[in-house]
Amino acid sequence: MPDSLWALRQLGVTFPADRGRCFRGIRFQNDNHSIAADFPSGSGIAMRRTVLHALLADRAGEVGVELLWNRPVSGIARDVVTVGEQQLRARWIVGADGAQSSVRRWAGLESFSRNSQRFSYRRHYRMEPWSEYVEVFWGKDCQFYVSSVSADEVCVALLTRSPRIRIKDALLQVPALADRLKGCQASTVERGALAAMRRLRCVRRGNVALAGDASGSIDPITGEGLCLAFRQAIALATAFQLGDLAQYESAHDRLSRRPRFMADLMLLMDRSALLRERSLAAFESHPHLFANLLAMHVGEWTPARFAITATCLGWQVITA
Repeated sequence: MPDSLWALRQLGVTFPADRGRCFRGIRFQNDNHSIAADFPSGSGIAMRRTVLHALLADRAGEVGVELLWNRPVSGIARDVVTVGEQQLRARWIVGADGAQSSVRRWAGLESFSRNSQRFSYRRHYRMEPWSEYVEVFWGKDCQFYVSSVSADEVCVALLTRSPRIRIKDALLQVPALADRLKGCQASTVERGALAAMRRLRCVRRGNVALAGDASGSIDPITGEGLCLAFRQAIALATAFQLGDLAQYESAHDRLSRRPRFMADLMLLMDRSALLRERSLAAFESHPHLFANLLAMHVGEWTPARFAITATCLGWQVITA
């Protein structure tokens, strides 16, 4: 998303023109409605995660980070990290090891004030992209997110509350997308993971701090998980300079507020078919409401300004 790209630029990460595909905004659609909005400024980039990983690793190497590949960490102590058979001394220890973080467990930070989960799957298809938007298809029990990652490849991601539904099954709920993919060759196998909405009671203890999904996560329905991780990295660096992880914890909470709010708003649409139908109808009848929602989503509207849009949207939904 555009706000993610801004955060990456602060970290010195740039994207070659051939390493992904730009998208101009978001489109919501179901069987009855379709509405799109452009980002207020800039564009987003869709790319394979392997490409992003390589760019991040390259940038880390440029600024002097020593990367120890295939050297798993097996434990931490107050100022020691055990890496393979070697013990490394550390002033600061950062757990950025994902949703199932071992560092979080070792540091005694496994206390959640919120922990809800859905299921996610993704697969890539060889085909010519048909849209300049990330397209969100709403089904009865799921959402599909479709993004063009290159000139001849599309990524299809599924989010659902059901542990039994896979992409093939869920496509039956979204005929428009099923028709698009009919006859297209899959270029990757289907892969899945838990999609969690988690909030930790604390993200630091002593000289240990958590970042990214290890420090709590936002449901992927927002597309803001990467942006949060990049912004947390910037805040963490500032805290290191000041020698104060309490400041990082305050910044972490502040950075998470807007994505949490937007996730809760969109998950309401996921839970209620009536609310979803009325919301999509309101967006289609009043396109500026959807455009304003997107502006808030990428951080270009303040909560106070968005309150006006939220009030108008609520009125349209109630009176539909």
